[in-house]
Amino acid sequence: MLDELDEGTYTLDGVPIKNLNETKAAQYRNKFLGFIFQSFNLINYKSAAENVALPLYYQRVGRKERQEKALKYLEQVGLKQWATHLPSELYGGQKQRVAIARAMAAEPKVLLADEPTGALDSKTSYEVMDLIQKINDQGNTILVVTHEEDIAHMCKRIVHLKDGVIVEDKKVEQVRAEQYV
Repeated sequence: MLDELDEGTYTLDGVPIKNLNETKAAQYRNKFLGFIFQSFNLINYKSAAENVALPLYYQRVGRKERQEKALKYLEQVGLKQWATHLPSELYGGQKQRVAIARAMAAEPKVLLADEPTGALDSKTSYEVMDLIQKINDQGNTILVVTHEEDIAHMCKRIVHLKDGVIVEDKKVEQVRAEQYV
C-alpha cells in the first residue's frame, strides 16, 4: 500500500486497494498488517509495554485496554515481567520478542516479518522462529522474508524471488525450531 499497482487488481480482506490517500492507506496498514523488522524499530524512550501498545493508540483504543492488551501480548512472548523496561535494558532476542508482541497487538490479518532473525545469533534466531511458528500454529498468517536457508525451512512454504520475480514456489516439510531451542 506504499506503491500503486501497474496492472491487475489487489484486494485485501475483501477491500480493493487502489487510489488510496496516505491517511487511508495508513489506516488499512494498521488494521490489516503487523510488521516485524530486522532492526526491531522500538522507541528507545518508551517501555516495552508502551512500545507494544503503540499501534493500538493509532487505532484509538482507550488507554486501559491498550495497557491490558500490551501486557497480554508481552505475556504471550514470555516478557510480561519486562513490561516496564526500556529497549536499552533488553538484549536482542528480547527486543525482537517485544517487536513481535507489538506487531500482534493490533490483531492484524497478516504479519510481515522482514529478516526477523537477521540481527540475532543462531540460538536466539531459533528461539524467535519457535515463537513465530507457535503464532502461526494459532492460525495467524505470517510472511517471513529471509536470506537464511535454515530459517526459510522453518516455514511451511518457500517462495524464491529473483529480481522481483517469483522463480519458485513450493510447500516444504517444515523444520520445527523447537528442536534447536
